[in-house]
Amino acid sequence: MSITYLEAIREAQYEALRDDPSVFLYGQDIATFGGAFKATKNLSKEFPNRVFDAPISEDAMVGMAVGAAVEGARPIIEMQFADFSSIGFNQIVNQAATLYWRTNVPCPITIRMPSGGTAGSGPFHSQSMEALYAHYPGLVIVTPATVEDAYWMLLDSVKLDDPVIFCEHKFLYYHLKAERIGDRELPIGKARIARPGRHATIVTYSAMVHEALRAAEELQLDGYQIEVVDLRSVKPMDTDTILASVARTGRLLALGEAFPWGGVTAEIIARVTTDGFHLLDAPPMRLNSKDTPIPYHPNLWKSHRPTTSTIAAALRRLLRN
Repeated sequence: MSITYLEAIREAQYEALRDDPSVFLYGQDIATFGGAFKATKNLSKEFPNRVFDAPISEDAMVGMAVGAAVEGARPIIEMQFADFSSIGFNQIVNQAATLYWRTNVPCPITIRMPSGGTAGSGPFHSQSMEALYAHYPGLVIVTPATVEDAYWMLLDSVKLDDPVIFCEHKFLYYHLKAERIGDRELPIGKARIARPGRHATIVTYSAMVHEALRAAEELQLDGYQIEVVDLRSVKPMDTDTILASVARTGRLLALGEAFPWGGVTAEIIARVTTDGFHLLDAPPMRLNSKDTPIPYHPNLWKSHRPTTSTIAAALRRLLRN
């Protein structure tokens, strides 16, 4: 019997609640309704005094979580959509992220952010916010691309004494399945080689890992072996694994679903050109969504973000250099 990406997130929350009495869940409609995507379905029945509905105030939600963490709790906060977390931005970056630095008191909160686009979701329900939060010291930014990582990295996030932004991709909720949840293999901060290769490296994360893998399959028909690096977390970023991959291939495509300006892909290229310029046989490339608000229409949305075909086209240009 298979398990979906969403079910893995739900199971991880169940186990966190079961194993640690200091853990509780807080979010809009998560108790009575099970959350906008049913990531907390039935958890309030299993743990009736530890799954709470929040007011429609992201600022209040995060502020409460920070206060609870100061008193020894480990709250898991659900944002209905990552986009709405901007309402709690002050509490996240000015309170949670700086708390240990200011007071020597840890702030072990985990903020689950349903991220990324789905057809018809439009500009207010499709954004990828990871680069925005990665800019601020004190925050850990997790971006699981597999069912196993959705499960294990959420459990690991709850155990961290740092505030964690857990960017779970909405498109993967039901589209991604695994036969079972395997054993924990890598810690937060360590990237994995999702596909080995020798002609070019794609460094990416979250749902774009799967687009990259499909593009690599397409390029294999042309005789090219494309290596795909799944970052797993964008902060901390595993620069060593990125550089080792570029050393093998000599070419780099940094790939992300978020907007291009000042994003994770820019950070990847900055690190490679600073620390591994001598490894490159061609100028590095990056591919992101277009620098416009995200469109509603499904066809426009498909052309707004990187797809298997646009990634494959970018790789062919890179390999010609």
